Amino acid sequence: MAFNLKGRSLLTLKDYTPQEIRYLLDIAKQVKAERKAGIVHQRFLGKTIALIFEKRSTRTRCAFETAFGEEGGHPVFLSTDDIQLGAKESIEDTARVLGRMFDAIEFRGFNQSTVEALAKYSGVPVYNGLTDEYHPTQVLADLMTIEEEFGYLKGTKLAFVGDGRNNMANTLAVGCAKMGMDYVINSPKELWPSEEYIKEIKDMAKENGGSFMITDVPGEGLEGAHAVYTDVWASMGEESKQKEREMLLRPFQVNDEMMKKTKRSDTIFLHCLPAVKGQEVTYEVIEGKQSRVWDEAENRKHTIKAVMIATIL
Repeated sequence: MAFNLKGRSLLTLKDYTPQEIRYLLDIAKQVKAERKAGIVHQRFLGKTIALIFEKRSTRTRCAFETAFGEEGGHPVFLSTDDIQLGAKESIEDTARVLGRMFDAIEFRGFNQSTVEALAKYSGVPVYNGLTDEYHPTQVLADLMTIEEEFGYLKGTKLAFVGDGRNNMANTLAVGCAKMGMDYVINSPKELWPSEEYIKEIKDMAKENGGSFMITDVPGEGLEGAHAVYTDVWASMGEESKQKEREMLLRPFQVNDEMMKKTKRSDTIFLHCLPAVKGQEVTYEVIEGKQSRVWDEAENRKHTIKAVMIATIL
């Protein structure tokens, strides 16, 4: 089923219905098949996108630039050294200027309020390439990878092991709840999301036929998981907390023993990358036969292209 998403921003997956997320994943599947078959389109010919980066990136930057460029568009990379964002010029004024010159804007940085202000004042679609709260384009790629592996999403189970209140745990919770999946956060209590967020996700999951569980017992809740997911122990901007996080999270390292707790032979391992091999995940797991992190990384490009096609054209 087609949806008219033209002009829509992607700030958080909370703003999209399960049917709209399904639509984006279907477009992603189509453009990936086109890419593999060597079919070239120029859907963004004559269009431009501003890519604003407060935080460094490999996958997000490369995915946006190649996805837009392959379709004939012109991406313009802007770091905080290049523009006045929030420095000599307010975010609102920057948004108004960029909205007059570009067809869309991507933002990757710290505050969710920044990407929301860009969307409010620019008048063009704005995409959240990562904030401290949410990482929606990554989770679209994660959902696509799980569906490629198992053929379906509703009824699959994903377990996130590690820092349970970071942007990945937050956004995976939304993505799984929207798509009727069973989601588990396996994390020390000190790193749990707020009670309000836990209730919100439980209600969302129940509404769509999924479930949500949170536990601080290492490995608990992993039985039956189709995918086990982890992320770095200290997110960007939290490097000073690295030692503290290592103490808290060492029992939650994803290793062979942790993977075996799913009691499934077909469980896959996922990670948004970059990974610190030997910390949150062992070398054997991320480089082993259960790992799908490279498929997942590639799918960033196809899902991002799908979002832009759906909201720009």
